[in-house]
Amino acid sequence: MAKSDLKRLGKNIKFLRKAKGLSQEKLAEMINRSRNYIGMIERAEVNTPVDTLFDIAKALHNNIKELFDN
Repeated sequence: MAKSDLKRLGKNIKFLRKAKGLSQEKLAEMINRSRNYIGMIERAEVNTPVDTLFDIAKALHNNIKELFDN
């Protein structure tokens, strides 16, 4: 995935997470990942596997497409 796409994805996940009133730690707990890993996703430092994106979308009560929408 291109860096610009990773940045948009991270920005959208952060926005949706905050809109739901969730901390990085709480989201991480919900998807069985570390808080540090959620931060890395939001800062576009990792290319996130599709299964993790589905887990994040489910935890945020969104569909995966919404993680990529602006």
